[in-house]
Amino acid sequence: MNSNEVRQKFLDFYQKRGHTVIPSSSLVPENDPTTLFTGSGMQPLLPYLLGQKHPLGTRLVNSQKCFRAEDIDEVGDNRHTTFFEMLGNWSLGAYFKQEQLPWVFSFLTDELGFNPEKLSVTAFAGDARLGIPKDEESIEIWKQLFQEKGIKAKAVELGTEQQGSEKGMQGGRIFLYDSKKNWWSRSGVPEKMPTGEPGGPDSEIFYEFEDTPHNLAFGKECHPNCDCGRFMEICNSVFMEYRKAEDGSFGKLPQRNVDFGGGLERIAAALSGNSDVFQLDIFQKALLTIEQVAGIPYAQNKEAFRVIADHIRGSVMMISDGVLPSNKERGYILRRLIRRSVIKGRQLGVQETNWISEIGSSYIEFYKSSYPELAQKREEIGIILTLEAKKFAKTLETGLKLLEHIRQKGNVVSGQDAFILFTTHGFPIELVEEIAEREGMGLEKEEFSKLLEEHRELSRTSSAGKFKGGLADTSYETTKLHTAHHLTLAALREILGDHVHQRGSNITAERLRLDFSYPAKLTQDQIQQVEDLVNAKIQEELDMVRKEMRKEEALKLGAEMEFGVKYGDVVSVYIAQDKEGKAFSKEFCGGPHAQNTKELGVFKIIKEEAVSSGIRRIKARLNG
Repeated sequence: MNSNEVRQKFLDFYQKRGHTVIPSSSLVPENDPTTLFTGSGMQPLLPYLLGQKHPLGTRLVNSQKCFRAEDIDEVGDNRHTTFFEMLGNWSLGAYFKQEQLPWVFSFLTDELGFNPEKLSVTAFAGDARLGIPKDEESIEIWKQLFQEKGIKAKAVELGTEQQGSEKGMQGGRIFLYDSKKNWWSRSGVPEKMPTGEPGGPDSEIFYEFEDTPHNLAFGKECHPNCDCGRFMEICNSVFMEYRKAEDGSFGKLPQRNVDFGGGLERIAAALSGNSDVFQLDIFQKALLTIEQVAGIPYAQNKEAFRVIADHIRGSVMMISDGVLPSNKERGYILRRLIRRSVIKGRQLGVQETNWISEIGSSYIEFYKSSYPELAQKREEIGIILTLEAKKFAKTLETGLKLLEHIRQKGNVVSGQDAFILFTTHGFPIELVEEIAEREGMGLEKEEFSKLLEEHRELSRTSSAGKFKGGLADTSYETTKLHTAHHLTLAALREILGDHVHQRGSNITAERLRLDFSYPAKLTQDQIQQVEDLVNAKIQEELDMVRKEMRKEEALKLGAEMEFGVKYGDVVSVYIAQDKEGKAFSKEFCGGPHAQNTKELGVFKIIKEEAVSSGIRRIKARLNG
């Protein structure tokens, strides 16, 4: 059974049990400034878990795209990935433990065919300090479920992970851990949860790879939460019924919710009986490509192969959701993934970088039936991967030469050296650290951090008060140029291709500025075509029509999103259309706009230039 089949079986299983299939949310969170990426299935559903009514009902199921930047340095072993899919089902007050645990057990053992003898489960041991009791109900349900399979399930209380490594399995099948292991909230243990945050006890399911011996480096005894590799957590049912109060106590939520998450890759790996998730069908084409360009087999350097395969997959998914390489926030994480892939390629003896977009294309082929937007953005994804990799390959050459020069001087990278490498040559501190460690060089990281903070403070001071993006005001001239901005983007997409998207805007009463994704300088002919098309649409006297609709409906309509904006469930869309209702431009936008394009006058492009790798800028004005 391949990974796509596992995903579909999960969706079908819960749909038959009254659940509505909902689409995956973007990796870029909406209305959640607390995190850079969507890192769990429950994150986009938090308002509904807190009591808001979901328009599609109280039983939901999906496969959610997730990315965890904190796992970047963990990638290289047999199970950690940055991007992953989380199979999820939710009850928003509709059902609880008595339904959820039998369903997930049936899905694994009856639907997928897991041997129940290889499954172990965990439950919450309780926390007397916080007044949260032991999860006796889950324990009893699990005993009954295993008994129905002819297995006697003994419950063993282990407490902490450390205590588990001392006590061991003790013939158990159900294991009780404290709040560090069997409590779930976005912020971790109960003590760290902010006021108002929901959470609750959880019950995890582990698969045992019996042919993997226990590694004593992880403790005297093995147990389900041991990190030796014998056990792999494949899914987790969270029973979200608590909410933290201002005084630190825990009260009950208005409704008892179920939040289930099962890692698609881990479930598929366990189903195959191979603990190496990189042996899954998802990664096969990528690993084969690396073998071909490097001329060595996967087994010879699994760590480098895994990092490349993981990082390019994560990059593809990020770019498809609108993230571009940059030196800030999400863009910096994307840039770091691509750069680490280039570094690992060098370790395998591969100097050129074209193979990176080839690997990206293999993931588009694999996922396009589940995530059609990947195929629609194939060209854009390939261009961004290629440009960023080539750009860094040049940076890398310079940086490596400078590091070699530094080593000859004294084998220590000073804070000043690292700062110059970063600010002048774009060489990230993580790569300096990685290379320094590999080459046996020291690194004065504290001095680097101090210099960098001083540099950033100076930059903040010098940029204070400068004009920020968007509309400068709502004057009539600015409003007209805002409407022209919509027409310009639509014209660019028609002339250059629908892989073009807005990447920033700045509109004053004098001119508009539009940043957009495109890999090359526009020819004079292309500029003229865009200008002529905008003027033609102005002459057609298109109406600017505002409509409110559900976000999903707007996306199906093909409306362009404003870059960097987080949208709610109901959005405003402005459509430039003729008298018969034929649309030329459709954009998520709150306005204001001219009522009709005949108000605009004559459109003139005054400048076209590069902004950064893969981003161009047009400046234009209106005359008359």
